[in-house]
Amino acid sequence: APTAGDAERLRADAFQLLDELSGQYHFYGKLAAEALERPHALPPSAAPLTDAERERAATNPGLQRALRLIELGLRSEGVREWNWTLNFTSAGRMGDRELLAAAQLACDRQVWDRCINTSERTQAEFNFEQRFPMPFRREVVLKARELGVDPAVVYGLIRQESRFILDARSHVGASGLMQLMPATARWTARQIGLNYQPSMINDRDVNLTLGMSYLKLVVDDQGSLALGAAAYNAGPGRPRRWREGPVLEAPIWIENIPFNETRDYVKKVLSNATYYDALMNNRVPRLRDRLEPTIGPRAPNAPVSRADLP
Repeated sequence: APTAGDAERLRADAFQLLDELSGQYHFYGKLAAEALERPHALPPSAAPLTDAERERAATNPGLQRALRLIELGLRSEGVREWNWTLNFTSAGRMGDRELLAAAQLACDRQVWDRCINTSERTQAEFNFEQRFPMPFRREVVLKARELGVDPAVVYGLIRQESRFILDARSHVGASGLMQLMPATARWTARQIGLNYQPSMINDRDVNLTLGMSYLKLVVDDQGSLALGAAAYNAGPGRPRRWREGPVLEAPIWIENIPFNETRDYVKKVLSNATYYDALMNNRVPRLRDRLEPTIGPRAPNAPVSRADLP
């Protein structure tokens, strides 16, 4: 039988693992920090870029070529050129200061995916305003409040779905900022009484209205943000089935989502939302506060699921 010494060693091992995780800026890093009662504050921002650092990025031939290709609609070619330039400088891979300057160049040009992905490469210096930008902030916040959804969650979802590329299109045909499938867009438009044509799916304001409306519907239907995010990614029928098992702590349920893409998606949307909350509201929010304590079968007295949700 385990002894008191065994239990103590297990506690010490668990503490060490949590401590190692707690300094990392991802889903489990946040949960580990919160378990140790030290919720994540945003790290100190890197020193402002100098004029010389900005100039070197702005005149870098590879970055110039990449931005021009993206501007011409050759995004795949532009992204490859951009990434090659970051990885193969005369001194090897770009260092943190060069990466921050390149990221800022992309931010200034509103090429948000390169802004985010480049800033995320830094190792010791951080700029979370680059990593979690807020394009169209006035429009997003006003529409989110009007529809009764959390703007931090909306931003967290858009960051994961499209990286703020207005005309983004997935391999399965989802479109726009909030990556709506055509059938879902049509159905949601009918639900909210929006006069909608398929050609409008990439219109920024239409896509935001339909995407937020659908997000609100699936979160309300599923009864939690984690389940709602899973439904937004994989369709509402799947998380309804996935919850029909033992009652699990929410992070354990998320880790048992059988689709790799959806499992990663849910963790990233929730993690993103926590950082957006911190940036928007100047506070130290807890990821745990966005999670139900447990996830399991729907309670007998819960509202009936909407069978018509696409």
